Amino acid sequence: MTDPRGFLKVRTRRELKERPVSERVKDWQDVHAEFGLQDFTKSQAARCMDCGTPFCMTGCPLGNLIPEFNDLVRQGKWEDGYNRLSVTNNFPEVTGRVCPAPCEQACVLAIHQPATMIKLDEQTIIDQAWKLDYVKPQPPQRLTDMTVAVVGSGPAGLACAQQLTRAGHTVVVYERDDAIGGLMRYGIPNFKLDKALIDKRQEQMEAEGTRFRTNVEIGKDISWDELRSRYDAVVVAIGSTVPRNISIPGRELKGIHFAMDFLPDATRVVWGKKPINGITAKNKHVVIIGGGDTGSDCLGTSIRQGAQSVTVLQINPKEPAQRPDKDPWPTYARTYQKTSSMEEGGEYLYSTDSVEFEAGEAEDTAVEIKEHTTAESFIADENGHITGLKVIDVAPGDNGPFTRQHGTERILPADLVLISIGFLHPDTQTLVDQLPVELDKRGNVARNNDFATSQEGMFVCGDAGRGQSLVVWAISEGRSCAAAVDKFLTGNTELPAPITATQRPMMLPR
Repeated sequence: MTDPRGFLKVRTRRELKERPVSERVKDWQDVHAEFGLQDFTKSQAARCMDCGTPFCMTGCPLGNLIPEFNDLVRQGKWEDGYNRLSVTNNFPEVTGRVCPAPCEQACVLAIHQPATMIKLDEQTIIDQAWKLDYVKPQPPQRLTDMTVAVVGSGPAGLACAQQLTRAGHTVVVYERDDAIGGLMRYGIPNFKLDKALIDKRQEQMEAEGTRFRTNVEIGKDISWDELRSRYDAVVVAIGSTVPRNISIPGRELKGIHFAMDFLPDATRVVWGKKPINGITAKNKHVVIIGGGDTGSDCLGTSIRQGAQSVTVLQINPKEPAQRPDKDPWPTYARTYQKTSSMEEGGEYLYSTDSVEFEAGEAEDTAVEIKEHTTAESFIADENGHITGLKVIDVAPGDNGPFTRQHGTERILPADLVLISIGFLHPDTQTLVDQLPVELDKRGNVARNNDFATSQEGMFVCGDAGRGQSLVVWAISEGRSCAAAVDKFLTGNTELPAPITATQRPMMLPR
């Protein structure tokens, strides 16, 4: 039983302290100055009201038993807390750091006070569990004679693989990059998510029996139809990797790149690896189109690389500080949240649209623009390099979402432009060619409510089937898909399935 008056005794919400900006922008380490158990953690956990109806659990697609592990944090029962959290969450070290915490938006206490610190409690539990050596491999008690290939090692693929391995199946995870983790590895900067956490989890999974094959691209190194013939079941967890492009004049100029062609190199360099695309913000005027989490990651990365200036463009107006009426509790409210990168420098321009890229002459280690969008073709000097970006203010319009405000045009200096406006769908070209599966109208791999595709024995989970979403939804999809695969192979399953393939959140945060 929690302290029934805990939220009255501790009314304020205490965040983890961050290192001084002047210090942290000089390295790629975690921005926080505090780690693991802190003196205030238990008192913060005591703010959980243990509601009769815990709406926080409805906000979490994993179905985390939040009031229960909050109370275990309050009591300092770390092993029990870890065991309770691990029942529903395979990777709390990730969700405890990078999840936007829809559970906290649904917290009952958030109606009139700052929400309970659920996300920090997750992080504290798993950090204590690693420190106290509670995280042990959980190999199956017996092995089946069934084999499963999981293509993609992001959070959905890894969660699915771990669940199926623990059910006794022989699971092989294929990853086209040189290390597992998907966007957790190369899409999220090290100052937000230390890659050593992924390495430790990989060691646990290997000890349980999961096998990993990196530097293997399915569809190229092994065909999809050959893979299907080798295994009793195949899970497609390739993510949503085709970026959304921007269609304005000058798009073909050099120096304009997608965010996911820029961010991975920074992580590779941090870990002593050779960059692939050679894109750097050093000594450049950087403009980032898109103000979401990825745009913020580009901001923090550009500052650490030594950019001369960084400007982030967001076509939407600045979010309100308080929950708006159109997003009532317990739905997810789009309120203004200042990220650590926003505190480090740069300028955010809200209600601003891009009009045209300005050309000049310069040299650049540009990568070839990928032929996977429906963007228009533009007339531009093929030797030209981006020197500026013409922008314009926008306002809500009667005949569309935004109306341009003529007379507000101006040109921003730009040596490097990073496009960070989301993803369209998974890259399914080789899959469709070699082992045809049906796609939905958005270009995602179509599936039924049990995550099964139109090909017998092939399943899909994560962003490849759902579309671009959150890490917590990816883990939940991986767990549910594992249950569906286990049932397909054996006729029944005891694996948990927290969601269905068609289930949607009350409100999807960006």
